[in-house]
Amino acid sequence: MKVDELLKHLENIKTDEDEINERREIAEYIAQILGAIDPVYMHYFMTKDRKIYDISLYEKLLKYNKISPGNAYVYVENHYFTGYDSTKYFYPFLKYGFLYAYLSKLGFSSVYAVPASGLKYVSIVVHYPDAKRAVVEVANIDNVAIYTNLPRIVRDISTKQIDDDELKEIVSQLDSQKLFAGYDFNEARHIINRYYEDHDASLADDVESIREAYNRIFRPYRVVYDLETKQFQVSGSNEGR
Repeated sequence: MKVDELLKHLENIKTDEDEINERREIAEYIAQILGAIDPVYMHYFMTKDRKIYDISLYEKLLKYNKISPGNAYVYVENHYFTGYDSTKYFYPFLKYGFLYAYLSKLGFSSVYAVPASGLKYVSIVVHYPDAKRAVVEVANIDNVAIYTNLPRIVRDISTKQIDDDELKEIVSQLDSQKLFAGYDFNEARHIINRYYEDHDASLADDVESIREAYNRIFRPYRVVYDLETKQFQVSGSNEGR
């Protein structure tokens, strides 16, 4: 390897390490902040100075020029379950929170999307009050968009206000892709639920292939936070599941 190529390779490694550290800090911060409030289904924006606003307040601040769309940094989708959902626990990005983050970054408006050009990351938070824990994953929006083909899917949208029909068409195109070892989003969720909740051991190889595809597409940094002890039970990039 030539010297310049080696230097570029080392620079990329350093950049990856910096981003992993940043995603870890963000995941832990979000877990501690949102873990301290009552769990509700809500979408948030975290700014570069680490202030967190629910989507309604963020939109109002934006409207009155109290905040800049370039100051948004992390899009957060917050869920809670009063039981257990294996897909949400192990693979929270198998829903579409990343879609609303990407639309927001591009300056679109729709349900759960508000212009936020500065966004770099998307985070999914899943609270399990009964189990006294919360799962948080953080991913790079641009990487996720590329691996899910979002730039191609949304390229023909000509208006900044996306209506319900256009949003359904985007979701339909996302669903039509066999991104997870030959399975689409719905099929992957179904297989995971059958494996973990119905204890169908015959699906072990399929689940492993889905896990590998999931980690390749989302490259999530994951933490599991104990809401009672305020300690992290699991923390790591691309944790095995």
